[in-house]
Amino acid sequence: MFGLLATNTIAQGETREVGLDQFASLGVEIYQAVKSTKWPTQGANLEVSIVWASRQTRGQGVRAIADGIPASGITPGLDVRRRATGNPNRLDANKGRAFQGSNVLGLGFTMSESEARTLIAKDPRNEEVLFPYINGEDLNSRPDSSGSRWIINFFDWPEMRAKEFPDCYAIVREKVKPERDRNKDRHARTNWWQHLRTGPGLRAAIEGMDHVLAITRVSKMVLPVRIPVGSVVADRIIVFATEDLAELAMLTSAPHYWWAIQYSSTLETRTNYTPSDVFETLARPRSTSRMRAAGTSLDDDRRAFMLDRQLGLTKTYNLVHNPGVLDAQVAHLRKLHVVVDEAVCTAYGWG
Repeated sequence: MFGLLATNTIAQGETREVGLDQFASLGVEIYQAVKSTKWPTQGANLEVSIVWASRQTRGQGVRAIADGIPASGITPGLDVRRRATGNPNRLDANKGRAFQGSNVLGLGFTMSESEARTLIAKDPRNEEVLFPYINGEDLNSRPDSSGSRWIINFFDWPEMRAKEFPDCYAIVREKVKPERDRNKDRHARTNWWQHLRTGPGLRAAIEGMDHVLAITRVSKMVLPVRIPVGSVVADRIIVFATEDLAELAMLTSAPHYWWAIQYSSTLETRTNYTPSDVFETLARPRSTSRMRAAGTSLDDDRRAFMLDRQLGLTKTYNLVHNPGVLDAQVAHLRKLHVVVDEAVCTAYGWG
């Protein structure tokens, strides 16, 4: 027998695959586990897992203990073993639909909106390389989920083309290049005028679209919002290449939320949403008109509420999840989520 004390990522994603999954393949059985609990001192903000395991088979009638509850067995993910076990496969139908935003690698690319407007007024061509920039905090804290800053973006252009915009090129050369010159990554040093990851796959997937869905990669809420195309989104945001508000309903629903909780890793107590582990493995129902109507109502009414109250997504859902808040408009948002869940579950064929 042995005991294991580790951070709670031991039961998540690739860490689980190279660790506890390997134990299971060797015939080691987990007979007791605490999936995640706060480290009991004030010296570290840490979530840990506790595992008890053995090569010995449990005696007949002896139950495993998962988070203090008797169970038929415990999976390498430290969940109760159910009828369906193992890791879900990635589905072809979901490929090329969810993308991580741009890894900029250089705050020197960014500026205030007023600075960007001044550059555009000086030379209107600068509008070709200046865009609103949305990061995860903007998405969750601003009432319209818009970017609080602007950014220079030379895409994957060669340096000679970037030089055609001398004002912006000079800014990047002064504020980004010195930092990039010290970077160990050869690509980052050589292509210092470009964002480290420019996202050509995302740009191709959303070409011709007016809006997309976006979700903050690390958050407690796991809630997407609709944003207009035309901004640069940071790598802390996942973009879903769709305008269909039936997909907003799907990605807002309880089935998607609990799938994300099950198959995401975590950062402290927040969900770290990974498209390859969550979205690409999720068997989605075919979109229905009922889902689309539910998604449209949620998007319209939630947007109006946030703009009227000047609240971001996080503060809005702090109200929604607080049972002490009896505000009629907040209660309406709760009802909209019930409608979304019912529409998605019906699309799955669940009565």
